[in-house]
Amino acid sequence: MNYQIVELPRYRINPYLCPEYLNYYLMNAGWNVQSAVKWQTQEETELDVLEDELHNLIVWNDEVNTFDWVIESLVNVCEHSPEQAEQCAMIIHHRGKYGVKKGSFEFLRPQAEALIDRGIQATIDY
Repeated sequence: MNYQIVELPRYRINPYLCPEYLNYYLMNAGWNVQSAVKWQTQEETELDVLEDELHNLIVWNDEVNTFDWVIESLVNVCEHSPEQAEQCAMIIHHRGKYGVKKGSFEFLRPQAEALIDRGIQATIDY
C-alpha cells in the first residue's frame, strides 16, 4: 500500500472561519464538494404564546440575621434544599442581595411576606 506524505500549511486555518479554504481542501482531497452539501428548509409557523411575566424574590443582606436563620428560612419558606439555601446565603452576604426565587408576582408575594415576618428583608422586583 502506498502512502502519500502531505505537507501541511505552516499556519493552521480554521475551515469553519474560511469556507473557501474548506472547499479547496476538500476538492484536493478528492471529495465531491457539490454532493457533500445538503440543504435543509425550515417552515416558520406562528405560535400564540402566553407569556407570564416573571419576577425575582430578592433577599437583602443585613447585619442582624445569622446565616443559620437565613438558611433555615429559605428552606422552610422558599422550599430550597439546605445546600441551595446555604449558597444563596453566601451570595447574599458577599453581593448584598440575591434573587432567591423566580416566578409570578402572585406566587412570590406570600413567600416575601413570610420572609419579612421572620425579620429578613425581602422585595419583589418588577
